[in-house]
Amino acid sequence: MKTICYTLSSQKIAKVELISSVSVRFNRKACSMLKNPSPTKAFCEKLSRRYVLQAGASIVSGYSLPHLQAAKNRDASSSSQSLSRHKAIIMILLPGGPPHLDMYDLKPEAPSEIRGEFQPIATETPGIEVCELMPRLARMMNDFVIVRSIVGGRDDHNVHQCLTGRDSHPQQGDSQLVSGFASGGWPSIGAVVSRLQGPASPALPPFISLAPEQAESMTRASLGQAGFLGLAHSGFAPWRIDHGDLLLKNMSPDRLRDRNALLTGLDRFRSTADTRELLNGMDALTRQAFGVLTSSKLAEALDLTREDPSLLAAYGVPDEEVPKKGGRKLLEGFVIARRLVEAGARCVTLALSPWPLERESRAGFNWDWHSDNFTKARRSLPMLDQGITALVADLKQRSMLNDVSVIAWGEFGRTPRINNMAGRDHWPNVNSCLMAGGGMKSGQVIGATDRLGAEVHERPVDYREIMATLYHNVGIDAGSTSMQDLSGRPQFLVDHFQPLRELI
Repeated sequence: MKTICYTLSSQKIAKVELISSVSVRFNRKACSMLKNPSPTKAFCEKLSRRYVLQAGASIVSGYSLPHLQAAKNRDASSSSQSLSRHKAIIMILLPGGPPHLDMYDLKPEAPSEIRGEFQPIATETPGIEVCELMPRLARMMNDFVIVRSIVGGRDDHNVHQCLTGRDSHPQQGDSQLVSGFASGGWPSIGAVVSRLQGPASPALPPFISLAPEQAESMTRASLGQAGFLGLAHSGFAPWRIDHGDLLLKNMSPDRLRDRNALLTGLDRFRSTADTRELLNGMDALTRQAFGVLTSSKLAEALDLTREDPSLLAAYGVPDEEVPKKGGRKLLEGFVIARRLVEAGARCVTLALSPWPLERESRAGFNWDWHSDNFTKARRSLPMLDQGITALVADLKQRSMLNDVSVIAWGEFGRTPRINNMAGRDHWPNVNSCLMAGGGMKSGQVIGATDRLGAEVHERPVDYREIMATLYHNVGIDAGSTSMQDLSGRPQFLVDHFQPLRELI
């Protein structure tokens, strides 16, 4: 017997138990845990149609039901177009804070306690150098952009700022509340794209999060967070059962394709519920949503056995079934992200780290290198180098690179001065990122730091300028676009910030 849970915030609203492969049972007691919208009325009695529709949207794990209807009603000629032509974003998070001075901004003339152990190497783009541990990037620099001068970060292990462009947020894990956020919290870029553009394919959620199960305590913010846009636009997380998503990893393709079994269970729930008439009103959309979540197209995109083994090897994906300590199993996310975008996803987020992605204090590994910085860089940078260059080369070979924006970054940089444990500490004064695709003018570096890599010397870049650029690449004018938060107040996506003029 397998169990699939759906959640609304921290409250479970339904439990689906797969018994053999032919029936589904909804646990009504779990349903009763859903917050009662009216304290004067018993749950499942006289609920408003609007409320039930909202609950229905939650049941299908962050997939907007109105978007499904819109997708289905598209003009036939539009739906026949190649899905590879839609605009998309792949965001690779490096949680913990990667060391900018040992990756894209080396200072070979600085004192030894600053410059570290690595040497810069020339790239194919004249005048641009990167770390010697990233030779693939050096050979493909014409397809990439390095931003060396991101400012406005916080000394807080939380990728929220990379996901939203905002430094304010509610409490997230042990990351404390930072005042100034919109009512309901800021939505991530994937949630915004989901809300504004909907699905590119009626068979795939527009926003997908590939964060592994261990990611939360290191990333703090959920990589699929929807903020004030609500669960209807949160990232669908196929590997995370406890975040309201369909658990795919323990289900066979046959079960994923067995829509009738799921619908039989839904009918059974409907036949015993007091809200039969209201549920009947959302029947068509509910059926469409379950069709999406159990579609063979989604299952196939997640199935790497369908991929050419030589391509997997180019990405650095290991051929052993059980991942070895070192993290290359996580490189599968790079391939799956490309497959999902090719199948119709608009935004895919993933987190990359040596295995497992967890806090070092809990015997895990990440990019928070307060000690042994250079040993850990030797293990991690070649992995990132191989994964991201293979992704960009793959997108380019498939004529998708101009339509898909790729970005890799973490929450802040590291201190210029090396500490007495051969590590670098938190440094929010400067951050950096690596970008590619999306029709951007590549083969360049934006911004510069001072001779020690401590402060921005030239062209400071705000996180929201990066976000405005990504929005621009998928066809959203972030500067003029606003959405209402939970208090009804309009919120602009990036305030007054504009896309990076150097890139568009």
